[in-house]
Amino acid sequence: MNKRRIILHSITCVAAAAGAGIPFSALAQAPRLDENDPQAVSLGYRHDTTKVDQKKFPKHDTAQACANCQLYQGPPEAPWAPCAIFGGKQVAAKGWCSAWVKKTTPATKS
Repeated sequence: MNKRRIILHSITCVAAAAGAGIPFSALAQAPRLDENDPQAVSLGYRHDTTKVDQKKFPKHDTAQACANCQLYQGPPEAPWAPCAIFGGKQVAAKGWCSAWVKKTTPATKS
């Protein structure tokens, strides 16, 4: 499966769970993602952002972590939380994968 298909499939699974009324708190009890999971391997996922292969992922920066990614579905202080990419599995807050997207902060009202 190519990277784009994996991402789209994962997002579809999360959307289906939300549409089916499955609360995200139920997803919080999900198993932790294994670094050797085929999808994790294809996206370069590591539990520790400092252990990412810089040669394979030259745009990676150690300041990037799951906890500050738009796809992380838990509070930033949670050590593990669900991720929109890895439906049904939790990722480490200090982890990283190539699908990382900077979390946007809500605009403040003036």
